[in-house]
Amino acid sequence: MSTDVAGPRLANAAERRVHHLLVEQLGDDGVVIAGKRVTDHLKDHEVDFLVAIEGAGIVCVEVKGGDVWHDGQSWRQIRRGRECEIEPVRQAREACYALRSFVEHDPRWTQGRLRWDHVIVLPNTELPEDFGLADCPRWKAFDRNDLGDLVGRMRNNLHSQELDRPVLSADGVDQLMVSLSGRGLPQRDVVARALENEDAADVLTEHQSVILDAIRLLNRVEIRGGAGSGKTFLAMEQARRLARAGQRVALVCYSHGLASYLERITGGWPRRQQPAYVGEFHDLGKMWGAPEGPDESLRTEDTVQFWEHDLPAQMAELAAGLEPGQRFDAIVVDEAQDFADAWWDPLLGALKDDESGGLYLFTDEGQRVFNRHGSPPVPLVPLVLDHNLRNTRQIATAFQPLVDHPMRFLGGDGPAVKLVACSAEDAMNVGDDEVEILLEEGWRPEDVALLTTGTRHPEQRERQAAGSAAYWDSFWDAEQVFYGHVLGFKGLERRAVVLVVNEQSAFERSRERLYVGLSRARDQLVVCGDPEFIAAVGGADLARRLGIVD
Repeated sequence: MSTDVAGPRLANAAERRVHHLLVEQLGDDGVVIAGKRVTDHLKDHEVDFLVAIEGAGIVCVEVKGGDVWHDGQSWRQIRRGRECEIEPVRQAREACYALRSFVEHDPRWTQGRLRWDHVIVLPNTELPEDFGLADCPRWKAFDRNDLGDLVGRMRNNLHSQELDRPVLSADGVDQLMVSLSGRGLPQRDVVARALENEDAADVLTEHQSVILDAIRLLNRVEIRGGAGSGKTFLAMEQARRLARAGQRVALVCYSHGLASYLERITGGWPRRQQPAYVGEFHDLGKMWGAPEGPDESLRTEDTVQFWEHDLPAQMAELAAGLEPGQRFDAIVVDEAQDFADAWWDPLLGALKDDESGGLYLFTDEGQRVFNRHGSPPVPLVPLVLDHNLRNTRQIATAFQPLVDHPMRFLGGDGPAVKLVACSAEDAMNVGDDEVEILLEEGWRPEDVALLTTGTRHPEQRERQAAGSAAYWDSFWDAEQVFYGHVLGFKGLERRAVVLVVNEQSAFERSRERLYVGLSRARDQLVVCGDPEFIAAVGGADLARRLGIVD
């Protein structure tokens, strides 16, 4: 895959062609970095393409397009109609050595000396089979006949030399990306890097709206995607487009936190683009005359009965009696996996046309942290988002084992996920310490959230005592770190998150809680908890990616 979020800046058509081939042939088995500059004490170097091949090694590629030949003394190339002497082999070799030295001197690099190689690619030239130079044997030079298997030949080269050196592992790829992102950066750069990643992610997320163009003529759609795929943006954008077209639209979700976020964002739109209703499912019912909530004296099972059966039944009756002006042309549901079976009846009943009225669901089955398995009783056209745009590659790679389908990581680079081993009982205090470390490193309070998977943080309980609205107002307070629970933070995100895994024992939905918590950080993630518990809940692959097991 390519790590260039907005597309690499390539010098010419030859480089663009080679870049496309490298990315296509490599797939998900490593990374391709274009135009990587590196400086040593001798000079500045530029690697046309750095190809990190998982299971093999690292290759520095020098591309020379156009008319290229060797006259017996030097390489020659026609540039702007003039013949010039070039030195592609020396360029590739010296850049490779300089880059290798930089990576291996990074104190975070623990891989030792791996297999490195340098090659030249001549996409327009044909080399004789018996071609060979003292500093460039045939296997180090790829001509136009080799383009169909560039990565395969590079892999073979790495496997046939320096056999005493280890191959590049998945952890090695991650460490390489961390090293190339720089080290010892000024503290404020954590915010600058986050803002840059955020800007790039915003651009990519907006590009996702092409999906909405594709479903313009469909009125019953389910868009499925993992964390960081831009679902909430698409849900809001779909509601905005429908409202702008003159439809009466409801933008609905389950949780209060996500509802407050949707309300704040849509409240800043031009009036004619705002949905007619934005908020929680229950609040929609209260607008129609549904009760405020269950009696506080009810047992847990009776409370469940109210939310999942009694309330939706009452809302369905109220929806049936709505006046035409109170009904909706379309309903957009974010985090729809949280909706119970019976909740769909009042929503469908609130449509002006229950047969052709618009219903647009945005779901992530991996975040089904409530014991509900509801789905609307109408056929939906399914679409899948397989890109992660919002999290850094390091964070998205960490929680990938918890996603129910493969994801492509298009986010920027950031620090490795940090695991702080401790007991569940100590996790809260350890998490508080990690929040202080983040602030000392230059993160601002507004950038940081501490989330728990078990009992709530005392600060969260204190803020919630002032009321739900006041508590969620603190989410927008630039002077405060936010304290929350993963169940209430679905659909939301923070630049830096400390995840406190403080459940005392695993239960049916612990895996989903862990997934939600791990995916809430955009740029920096710290996990505090018992490694054995995390491994038992998340599985062996997650444990490996978090460094719990080799």
